[in-house]
Amino acid sequence: MPIKTFLKKMYFSNIILGLLFSFSSFSVLANEEAVAHDTTQAHADSTSHAAAPAAHEAESAKFDPGKLILHHIADEHDWHFFTIGHFHATLPLPCIVYTASQGVQIFSSANFKNEHHEEIPYNGFVLEHGKIHAENGEKVYDFSITKNVASLMVSAILLLVIFIGIGKRYKENPHRAPKGIQSMFEPIIIFVRDEIAKNNIGEKHYRRFMPYLLTVFFFIWFNNMLGLVPGGANLTGNIAVTLVLAIIAFFVTNFNGRSTYWTHIFAMPGVPKWMLVILTPVEIVGIFMKPFSLMVRLFANITAGHIILLSLVSLIFIFENAALGLAVVPFSLFMNVIELIVAFIQAFIFTMLVSTYIGAAVEEHHH
Repeated sequence: MPIKTFLKKMYFSNIILGLLFSFSSFSVLANEEAVAHDTTQAHADSTSHAAAPAAHEAESAKFDPGKLILHHIADEHDWHFFTIGHFHATLPLPCIVYTASQGVQIFSSANFKNEHHEEIPYNGFVLEHGKIHAENGEKVYDFSITKNVASLMVSAILLLVIFIGIGKRYKENPHRAPKGIQSMFEPIIIFVRDEIAKNNIGEKHYRRFMPYLLTVFFFIWFNNMLGLVPGGANLTGNIAVTLVLAIIAFFVTNFNGRSTYWTHIFAMPGVPKWMLVILTPVEIVGIFMKPFSLMVRLFANITAGHIILLSLVSLIFIFENAALGLAVVPFSLFMNVIELIVAFIQAFIFTMLVSTYIGAAVEEHHH
């Protein structure tokens, strides 16, 4: 596929995704505001004999953008897609908990919600702020399939299906011109190979790290994109996920470190011995700061993007002016297209930095 045609298709798909996200975000926030308003009104009517307490309760139940944004970017024990009036399109997920008194308990997260979508206790457990607690105060070990875990499984299956299929096509006829989805991903794979792996690791060693680098790049890119789809999970905006990615990068880098790599850290050649007292601790700290920066950079950039987009739509309800949507929705669309670009850039930066760390670790000694 010509690059020009490929870019046109990607641009068109970005616009469509941006429109879907903008209008769906508007709809979700509008429905949540309507539900909050109905609840406040009903409570005020039922307590009309106490005007002051009712007014105070209504004031406290006003639209809270901070609470709503944190709710949307946080992990959950069910997968909420959208809300229409009082109807909540939600996929219950399995809860797997362990306590010393009850052992392993497996049940659906739907048991924590009643017909009014309000949280209720179940079998001695309560769900509060996304955490499962025992009513008797006992320690609970939570191994549940949460929204982020389910999204991770979806992205893993998606990656396997796509790239196993592409691999089979190459195996069947390696000399045939690529077509379909194969033609879409081949330029990206070549880009990762030539511009990232070869340039930073070198011609001699890059091949054995290609499976890892391709997996990291496409895993981050796919999950960044899935996080922008309405109802998607904020997987790469979860610091636990970016922590695991950083730890893997740490072990891949240091387990492949050559003697020259470790010599440069503990006994830097050509440096006076008294200077090693200062430089060696700095180099050791640098070993751990590299994966730490990878973790924080990916987490912060993806989470910030979601917060900005949701904050823009929240302005409509903060100022209680529907006409503001005429300005907010187009600007949200623009920001979402930017986020689609950032989704690729963050995958590229993470893979690029990891490849430079690996390249420094496996670099040959130069005389």
